Amino acid sequence: MILVFGSVNLDLVARVPRLPQPGETLIGTSFAALPGGKGANQALAARRAGAAVALVGAVGGDSFAAPAMAGLRAAGVDVTGVATVDAPTGVALIHIDAMGENAITIIAGANVGAAASGIDPALWLQASTLLLQLETPMPEVIAAAVHARARGIRVILNAAPMQPLPASLLSAIDVLIVNEHEAATLATTLELDVAFPALADALARHLKIAIVLTLGADGARVSAPGMQLHARPPPMAIVDTTGAGDALAGALAAALDRGESWPRALAEAVAAGTLACGGFGAQSAMLDTVAIADLAQRVESMVPSSSNR
Repeated sequence: MILVFGSVNLDLVARVPRLPQPGETLIGTSFAALPGGKGANQALAARRAGAAVALVGAVGGDSFAAPAMAGLRAAGVDVTGVATVDAPTGVALIHIDAMGENAITIIAGANVGAAASGIDPALWLQASTLLLQLETPMPEVIAAAVHARARGIRVILNAAPMQPLPASLLSAIDVLIVNEHEAATLATTLELDVAFPALADALARHLKIAIVLTLGADGARVSAPGMQLHARPPPMAIVDTTGAGDALAGALAAALDRGESWPRALAEAVAAGTLACGGFGAQSAMLDTVAIADLAQRVESMVPSSSNR
């Protein structure tokens, strides 16, 4: 089972012709309130990719909580670990332009109350993978990672939104998922004198873990001691990139949790992230195992055999 410790938000999404400049007011074309939050998104993505999933986090006792949780419940994610706290449910304010690019502001709200100490011991007994992000308090993320490592549970961290990563957290994870900006920030923090495209390899050597570097339309790379892979998706029309990284992270966790090889796991992750760009919203655009497997076959066939080291 995949245990996700992370955020639950309601996404307030405005579609605009282009992203506004500072001080500028634009007239949008549509608005929607959709379930989101990186923890919830990744939990749903892992579930859609076929995994048994439990989510631990926090929502408020307000009117935003029910729509924020509806998709998770409908998909069969175990949400008994999502607490109701005395704070408003977290929100994300999202602008999406005509090209599908976005700008996002997050208000943590109830997510500040997410506590690793509140994870039911029964969930720890069932979990084989812990999936983390950084929209919940860092001390709680660290506590969950350290506890999982002590129990021999695989720990995957999607380091977004990026912030300084303490050594205690880095030493407790097995897989780190970062985009180019996040990788560059981490390399600078670690005083690694390296630039793209060598970022992932340098971080993997330094941290001695697997680094998954997401590259947008160019797919993703994984670097680990003795292994370098690059999976690229076929060209597809982009509707909305919101949640694509979360779809990738959830599908990757699901594939690794069921024992897939790295080439296959990366292909499924890239497939899920790519498919999520084909629809509007984060959770609503995430497709199921059949669609992911179909596109993953094409993606995996394009991974150079010389990279499968």
